[in-house]
Amino acid sequence: MLNVKMIKVMSEVGEEVAERGDLIEKMAIALLTGKNLFILGDTGQAKSYAINMFRERITGAKQFERLLSKQTDEEQLFGRLDLGSLIPGNVAKTVLDQDETYQFLLRRLEAAKADYDNDPEEMGKMRFLADLTEQMAAHRRTLAELHGSDPQVITTGKIPESHIVFMDEIFKANDGILNALLTALNERKYTNEGYTADIPVISFFAASNEIPNFSDPAESILRPLYDRFELKVVTRYVQEKQARLDMLAQKQRPAQAGGTKACITLDELYAMQEEVRNVVVPYSINELMDNILCELRRRGIHVSDRKYFGYAPLVQARAWLSSCDEVKPCDLLILRAYLWTTPEEMETVETVIREICENPLGDRIREIHGMGAEAFEEFQNDAPANKGRALTKFRSEFITLYNQVTALSRDAQSDRDREAVQGLLDDLEDMSRQAHNAVGFTHTPLSEIAALQ
Repeated sequence: MLNVKMIKVMSEVGEEVAERGDLIEKMAIALLTGKNLFILGDTGQAKSYAINMFRERITGAKQFERLLSKQTDEEQLFGRLDLGSLIPGNVAKTVLDQDETYQFLLRRLEAAKADYDNDPEEMGKMRFLADLTEQMAAHRRTLAELHGSDPQVITTGKIPESHIVFMDEIFKANDGILNALLTALNERKYTNEGYTADIPVISFFAASNEIPNFSDPAESILRPLYDRFELKVVTRYVQEKQARLDMLAQKQRPAQAGGTKACITLDELYAMQEEVRNVVVPYSINELMDNILCELRRRGIHVSDRKYFGYAPLVQARAWLSSCDEVKPCDLLILRAYLWTTPEEMETVETVIREICENPLGDRIREIHGMGAEAFEEFQNDAPANKGRALTKFRSEFITLYNQVTALSRDAQSDRDREAVQGLLDDLEDMSRQAHNAVGFTHTPLSEIAALQ
């Protein structure tokens, strides 16, 4: 499978840098889903090195890298206006580069020039060279008539022609290029001289050693830029002593002749993305995601609807890397890098995801049990006034809960889960028995009542 190739690349890059497994996984997820990745960490933590080691293994992909500063202008990122395209009767270089006839004539002219240089006394070769030159001039005039009024931007080697982009010190971007970056990050489009074009960028990677103070009016303008990076990772200096010693030993060994590195072609990456899109997201996973959303919001963590509705590709990619064709609860752990906004929120986000995903049935069992206990208490309060109406309402609510538990039992994947579900059924049945006895009615099992509905 193609995922084996991606895992091999991840493994090899992991051997090059210490304790960067989290970053490497998120780079893979970003490329598999077309998301953008932001890395926050101090200088000297091998952020750029890890990114470069990974992206150089995507063969056939055009790369762009730039260290941003306040002096960086739009031309350095997106290309410059071809002034020749503004001269009447002239034609832009980009037009010439894309015109097949002109390029054919150019190759013939180059060959004829080389042939003439070898024998400059041969008049026939000179005449042939002159004829070709005139043909090319005539063709240029034709192209000028067709395209002379269109301003052209030279984008060779810039973002509009790149597949993977790395921008270091992203928040050093100045106001002049901010809007162009926002459109590129969010819509994968670039506008110049009134012409908007799609750009082929798969993922933008960005790094910084700090996050702007968005409460400062001078820095708040950078907030939309920050929000365009769906995945966020925080790096730290190498924590484990053995990892540091192993890396020291690796760097101190004599240089070895490089062996064959695992690589992924651009076409293979596109094929991987297609396979990721075909991974199934069960309804139960969406329910877990909704539980995560509600719990995070309850704890004061802001999660926008855009994030909520856009989570699926990330968990699909995580499942695909595990060779699964269906998302499992553990795959939701990838959202640790998706749902936080400030580093202070990271611990809460991870705690909530783990609580809900590592024991998803337990959370649901507690919820249903709580609803059952609430309905039983309400029945006890209402029964003295009207026994029949109180029992009818109680039965209706408990049948709804019984049906939910029956559906829950289908998701039980272990003996422990099945025992927990059965325990919930027993508790509901016991409350139902107490309710019937309290008003002098014969107890009927919930399963039999449900069958009659």
